[in-house]
Amino acid sequence: MTDVLTTQNSAWTSAAAILFDLDGVLTPTATVHEQAWKELFEDFLASRPEVPGYREEDYFDHIDGKPRFDGVRDFLASRGIVLPEGSEDTDATTGAGDKQAGNTVQGLGNRKNQVFNDIVGAGVEPFAGSVRFLEAALERGLKVAVVSSSRNAPAVLKAAGLNGHFEIVVDGVVAAAEGLPGKPSPATYTYAAQLLGLRSEECVVVEDAVSGVQAGSAGSFHSVIGVDRGAGRQALLDAGATLVVNDLQELL
Repeated sequence: MTDVLTTQNSAWTSAAAILFDLDGVLTPTATVHEQAWKELFEDFLASRPEVPGYREEDYFDHIDGKPRFDGVRDFLASRGIVLPEGSEDTDATTGAGDKQAGNTVQGLGNRKNQVFNDIVGAGVEPFAGSVRFLEAALERGLKVAVVSSSRNAPAVLKAAGLNGHFEIVVDGVVAAAEGLPGKPSPATYTYAAQLLGLRSEECVVVEDAVSGVQAGSAGSFHSVIGVDRGAGRQALLDAGATLVVNDLQELL
C-alpha cells in the first residue's frame, strides 16, 4: 500500500502544472456527450436499417475524447458510411434523411452540439473529488489549465462554477484557430503547456478517455493520470496512463 501511495503522490506533486481534460474529469458532462451522440446517431441510422444500430460501446470505441467532427467521421467510418463535409453553419435543426441538407459531417456535428447545449443549459455539478484535487493543486502553487476537444468548454466551466480557476483553456475553438490536430495527438496539451510558460515535462495530463491518455502518452509530459469513468482501467493503462484512479480524490 505504501508503494502505491508513493506512486500516486509522485505522479503529480513534483510537477509544476496540471493539465485537465474537462468532460469526465472535472465535470460529469461526458455522460451528457454520450447521451447526445446516442440520440444523434440513433436518429440518423433509423433511415438505414441495413446498417448496424448505435451501441453503447461505440462511444468509447469511436467518439470519446475526440473533436466533434472527428467523432462524426470515425463513427460513420465504422459503419462504412461516407458523407460530404458540408459547412460549419449547416442548420443543426435539420432532421435525418439522405436528401436533407443536415446529412453532412458538419451538419451532424452541429445537431449533436445543439442536443448537448440543451441539456447543459440546466446547469452542471462538477465532481466533488475533482474539485478537491484542483483546490489542493492550487494550494501547492501548481498552475492549471483545461485542455478539451469540446468547443463548449468555456460554457461548461461557467455552468459548473469553475471558470474562475482557469485562465488557460485550450478547447476545440482554440485548436481550430491554431491549426492544432485533436487528440490522440498531444498538440493541444503541448500548446497549453507553452501558454503556461512551461515545458511539457513539467506538466501532468489528467484524462478519462483513451484518446486523451494516448495524447498525453505521445508527448513528453511529466505523467499521465487516467480517471476511469467507464473506459476501463486496463484500457487506460494500455493507452499509456502512468496510473489510473476512479476519482481524483484518491490522489490526496
